[in-house]
Amino acid sequence: MTTDLPAPTSERPQPGQLTFSAPRRGKPPRHLADLTPAERKEAVEALGHKGFRAKQLSTHYFERLVESPEEMTDLPKAIRDDLVADLLPTLLTPLVQRTADDGMTIKSAWKLHDGAIVESVLMRYPKRVTICISSQAGCGMNCPFCATGQAGLTRNMSAAEIVEQVVSGARLLRSGELDAVGPARGAEGRDSAFDEHVAELGEEDDTFDSDDTQGADAGPSGPTRISNVVFMGMGEALANYKAAIGAIRRMTDPAPDGLGMSARGITMSTVGLVPAIDKLAAEGIPVTLALSLHAPDDELRNELVPINTRWSVDEALDAAHRYYEVTGRRVSIEYALIRDINDHAWRADLLGKKLNARGRGWVHVNPIPLNPTPGSKWTASRPGVEQQFVERLRAHGIPTTIRDTRGQDIDGACGQLAASTA
Repeated sequence: MTTDLPAPTSERPQPGQLTFSAPRRGKPPRHLADLTPAERKEAVEALGHKGFRAKQLSTHYFERLVESPEEMTDLPKAIRDDLVADLLPTLLTPLVQRTADDGMTIKSAWKLHDGAIVESVLMRYPKRVTICISSQAGCGMNCPFCATGQAGLTRNMSAAEIVEQVVSGARLLRSGELDAVGPARGAEGRDSAFDEHVAELGEEDDTFDSDDTQGADAGPSGPTRISNVVFMGMGEALANYKAAIGAIRRMTDPAPDGLGMSARGITMSTVGLVPAIDKLAAEGIPVTLALSLHAPDDELRNELVPINTRWSVDEALDAAHRYYEVTGRRVSIEYALIRDINDHAWRADLLGKKLNARGRGWVHVNPIPLNPTPGSKWTASRPGVEQQFVERLRAHGIPTTIRDTRGQDIDGACGQLAASTA
């Protein structure tokens, strides 16, 4: 699946440069998923049709996952094409799909209406299906170890473009293109080790809640519906706040008005935009917050995560703790382990002390072995150093689970998404 690719539309940022305002480009076409149920009814009526047609369209899109207008047989043929063209326009055009992990991971590159490219990654596990989605084309946060950040920010995505990634993933899953449990990910796979470790702790890893898969419809061959969505693809979602929240509301709205997902199965990742974290806490949507920290000290984090020059480590941790206090949702701390850079035992101790200083039971740490990106001067920590880092955190009483690394060989793992179509 290939097509002619547009020329790059964003320049690579200078080291440490932050970009909060997305470049102005033509707006994506209006889509059903951009609108509330009331707005959909108004839009249908403005086209000269009866308002209840909006509910029919919503049922086809969110609940039945219908793609072809010909399948929408409850809509009169005379108005079907008109409604679909106006409220269900094509938002994502597939460019490339690549598979990994015995067919259980699919990375998709999509072309948007203006030629911008984004990526999403669909991952099947024995007890859940997770999709990692993008919220921006590129990213303005400029973290030097992340391929997306190094590419710069092309533009924000609309709420519907964000939702369409989930709907497209659900269609892929339904079509059987994502295999059931493969030989390398069966009962002895890393997912099993994850579940065992969680059981030992007596609590969940909130990034992928094991009890939040009520929409997964697990069968003899594994889950058949997407249960978890993580905003860990391209972009800083909290820098595209309005669209990201609109997308979350469409995902959590009961079917057929939305996808009917549990908010507990959605994870919002951020590098630490403090005001936006506080704003998210006040939304009343109990999604999991994942703070991409990567260093417990300001000196190093200023280099690894340039947003730290705006809001420090302590300010970001304070905001994360406030999120926990408001929502009751345990926060995840994401920490990419980089060899000889941030994987020192004393940094694990410092992180443990800073987290415990804000209380107990409010946080879980996910160390992630750094995924290599082309031209990077950094690489993953040595296994022994990685294990020592984890053990030091656990010695402080911090629940810690090494993140499963999926899709590394197709550049689909954390930090590797770069709109590559090669």
